[in-house]
Amino acid sequence: MRWAVLVTLLGTLLPPTARSAEEHWSFRRPTRPRVPCVSDPALRGWVRTPIDAFLLERLVKEGSRPAPEADRRTLARRLWFDLTGLPPTPEEIGAFLKDSSPDAYERRVERLLASPHYGEQWGRHWLDVVRYAETEGFEYDRPRPGAWRYRDYVIRSLNADKPYHRLVREQLAGDEIDPGDRDCLIAAGFHRLGPVRRNAGNQDVAASRNEVLTERTDALGAIFLGLTVGCARCHDHKFDPIPQQDYYRLQAFLAAAHEHDIPLADAKTVATWKVRADKVQHEIRKLETELARLDGDARKRVQERLKEARRRLPAPLPTISTIRDVEKERTPLHVLKRGDWEKKGDRVGMRLPSMFLPAEAPELPADMRNPRVLLARWITSPDNPLAARVLVNRVWQYHFGKGLVETPNDFGANGEPPSHPELLDWLACEFLASGQRLKSLHRLILLSSTYRQASRSPAEVRLLGRFPRRRLEAEEIRDAMLSVAGRLDREAGGPSVIVPVESDLVKLLYDPDQWAVTKDERQHDRRSVYLLAKRNLRLPFMEAFDRPDLQTSCPRRESSTHALQALELLNGRTSNRLADAFAARLRREAGSDPRRQVERAFLLAVGRPPTEKERSLAVEFLKDHPLREFALAVFNLNAFLYVN
Repeated sequence: MRWAVLVTLLGTLLPPTARSAEEHWSFRRPTRPRVPCVSDPALRGWVRTPIDAFLLERLVKEGSRPAPEADRRTLARRLWFDLTGLPPTPEEIGAFLKDSSPDAYERRVERLLASPHYGEQWGRHWLDVVRYAETEGFEYDRPRPGAWRYRDYVIRSLNADKPYHRLVREQLAGDEIDPGDRDCLIAAGFHRLGPVRRNAGNQDVAASRNEVLTERTDALGAIFLGLTVGCARCHDHKFDPIPQQDYYRLQAFLAAAHEHDIPLADAKTVATWKVRADKVQHEIRKLETELARLDGDARKRVQERLKEARRRLPAPLPTISTIRDVEKERTPLHVLKRGDWEKKGDRVGMRLPSMFLPAEAPELPADMRNPRVLLARWITSPDNPLAARVLVNRVWQYHFGKGLVETPNDFGANGEPPSHPELLDWLACEFLASGQRLKSLHRLILLSSTYRQASRSPAEVRLLGRFPRRRLEAEEIRDAMLSVAGRLDREAGGPSVIVPVESDLVKLLYDPDQWAVTKDERQHDRRSVYLLAKRNLRLPFMEAFDRPDLQTSCPRRESSTHALQALELLNGRTSNRLADAFAARLRREAGSDPRRQVERAFLLAVGRPPTEKERSLAVEFLKDHPLREFALAVFNLNAFLYVN
């Protein structure tokens, strides 16, 4: 039944030449455009991949020319940070400079794509998009046991170059695809990533259920379709052809999905744990009920008793945080007036968006099994005009700082049009033809002349006549400081690390005991992707450098410049602790000679020797200041914080 419905639906999708509002460019199926021919012999040799031909055609049309190729030191730093989020070591740069073989660059690209750090860097980008956090947000911000397993699933999957269509299907419907496969169950934890209101134990009431379904539907539309479907929650979409009915029809695919925590322990251990937990939970519920009736000093006393009771809850068992379909608890979906769950209109069932179906296409039967499998297969089908474009645009954005479409979560009429529409469609078609492999897409981009350009040129950045210089992101800065200081712990995976922060910040939490610092101090030096992602407490260092707030999908990080960044780098706990370690490393590796210390510091931190002026100023500085202050100054260099 399921496959028959799928075949019927995909067979009735509207052709690429749709009607009226559906004629918007992103709602038409991409077709492979002709690769432009370069007639100028002087420019023909610049074209290494079809990407270059598309970019060059536009540059020439605008009366511009591409920038020359960047030098190898610049390319090394660019490649390493781009693919692994870590700086190249002086030894790695030296080997790259000495390699005179014609395919030296290509082999470095392959080596970095095969690095386990590739999955950590690009997995972090995906975690931004899917609003990954390990706590539930709102007032209580309770930890979600086993949430870190989703992070590790993403990193493993990207390192293995799992096809994108499989990634999407496992995340949207892993529990339906194979409920016996641990990875599929972990992947379906995608639906659990958003904030959840637990106040007063009301998580089962209709209002809370409506909030959960709303959050999941909005995320699904933005992440996989690049559409602001959430704008159709209260009324027909004002810009895109998404009627309000379609919003709730899409939500209906999720109506039977409910939270499901699977303990990874034997039955006896689970039973013992449950007895202890139930006893304390019963006490907590009584106190919460009592709290609702009190105010003043009496309320404060009960609040203290409530906090003390929560501290007595047994530590969570190892858990897979996922979902499952519970047919008898399927939420009836109605069109809600103004999105108010108490103002129910017509009841609706599952149906794909109207813009892709004939007007007479029926809703799917309410009792259809595995509805999210059907939804995921449609999203990743070549017949869907959005998904491939959205994904290749995200990858392009992380390589070049801006997407071909500058609004990566909005491909609708209110979003920005693509700067190079033919290139976007060519990349989408090529991505589908490659089996939806991300590493193939990376190769196309990284091996192009477009990517290898220098960052200094009069050409306009939007036309990509030069490579856009960028500031490192928060995690990259911290990881680079750890690496340069010789303190980086490269252990991969496992439970998240909680590092020390100012006590004043911890006291602001509803339950300060949630911030239990990891006892093994060596773990504090692990990569930033493995630090606890808590919604109600962002690390000051990360916040200063624009890490997102984890509440909603973050399609593109801002790159701000403000005084607090300088203060954090000069006075912050992280930078000063690592400046001490960096100074100690310089003494070990360069001895007591200031000139050798300066030389080694620059090679480690910025991937090149100091200029004569830099060397002179640094040596003069070291006559009157300790080495750790010089190390701290190096962390503040633009050459350290930016990639050309």
